[in-house]
This record gives sequence, C-alpha cells and structure tokens, in this order.
Amino acid sequence: MNSGVIFGWDGVIVDSSSAHERSWKLLADRNNFLIPQNFFVKSFGRRNDFIITEVLNWTDSPEKIANLSQEKEDIFRKIIREEGVEPLPGVRTLLQALKAEDIPCVIASATPRKNIDLALDILDLQHAFVAIITSECVKSGRPAPDVFLQAAVAAERVPANCVVLENSLAGIEAGRAGNFKVVGIATTNPRDLLERAGADIAVERLTEISLSTIRALLV
Repeated sequence: MNSGVIFGWDGVIVDSSSAHERSWKLLADRNNFLIPQNFFVKSFGRRNDFIITEVLNWTDSPEKIANLSQEKEDIFRKIIREEGVEPLPGVRTLLQALKAEDIPCVIASATPRKNIDLALDILDLQHAFVAIITSECVKSGRPAPDVFLQAAVAAERVPANCVVLENSLAGIEAGRAGNFKVVGIATTNPRDLLERAGADIAVERLTEISLSTIRALLV
C-alpha cells in the first residue's frame, strides 16, 4: 500500500506551547492589549489571523494583523533560539521506523514555516520529512482540510492512504473533512474529547504508535 503519514507540529513533534503562550503575553504587554482568560486553549491549531481577530479580538485591520503576527513570531523564535526545543517522546523512533519502510512523512501545520525550519535545525530532523506545508501555503486554515490535502499531494499519496497525527480539535476535524485517517495525540486535549471530535483512535503520546498501528488504520 502506498501509505503516507502527515504530522501536525506543536503537540505532535514538539511541545513549544509554553513558548507560544509566553510570546502572546509579551506581545500583549508590548502593545497594551488585554489577554482573555483561557485564550490559549481556544487558539490551538489556529492561524494567527484567526487568533488575533476571533480569539483575542484585538483588531480586524489586515495591516495590523500582519504586523502583530510577525511581531509575535519574532518573539517566539527568540525564545526557542535561547532556550532550545526537544522532540516529544516517540518522535524519533517513529520517524526512523517510517523511513526504514520508505513511507513519506510530511509536516502540515498552522505554524509559520520559519518557526518549523528553526526548530528542525535545532533538532536535526530536516532529513525526516519530504515536505513541510504551513498556513502560508493554503487559503483556508483548519478546520478546512486544505493543509492536509496539500500535504498528501506533496507525499504523492491519496488522502485515504494517509494517516494524520494531530493533537488539536481543529486539526482532527480538518483531517476527517479531507477523508484521512486520524490519530489524536492527547498532549493538549483529553482522549475522549479527541475521539468525540472524530479521531479514529486517540493515544496519550506517540510512543503508542507503531507501523502496525498505521497499517491497521489503512486496511
């Protein structure tokens, strides 16, 4: 079977949630904005334009949205350059097993490409992925399936033969909407919530995922 695996980014390959949350708060402080309570949970898997307008309610000016988004990501990259980032448990083992079977792996994320490139350089994992598809590559963010559909094209696979590994509810919805098999990773949301969102299976971490798990989903 010509299978492929599509990885979400934050909460799947790395956990940089703390650095992201801090960067949003620093951005708010710099610009004298208020931060709504529980804003960060609502922002998981979403693009910055959605977060700024719909979650934070800071502005609907395209120019201001672009400037704030750029500033926020500059802050974030400064944090991870200084403090580093580590892969989540099971990431390297799974990537090695997939590579051994010539199963293409693609990153598909709402995270800006510069952030992913920087982290992959730190982790020395650039070689593990045949492509990286980010929010800059597609018109509609999740829960629209666009980013995963483009990832399948990059892997030269049809959606029905690809497994999406996702931790966000919006990402799971997007995977299901694109006719992918979806594994929910409970790094951000509990397993039962991931299953209710449409995950075919939900696990606590990638250490529970093997080649046999992926093959069983694609039968």
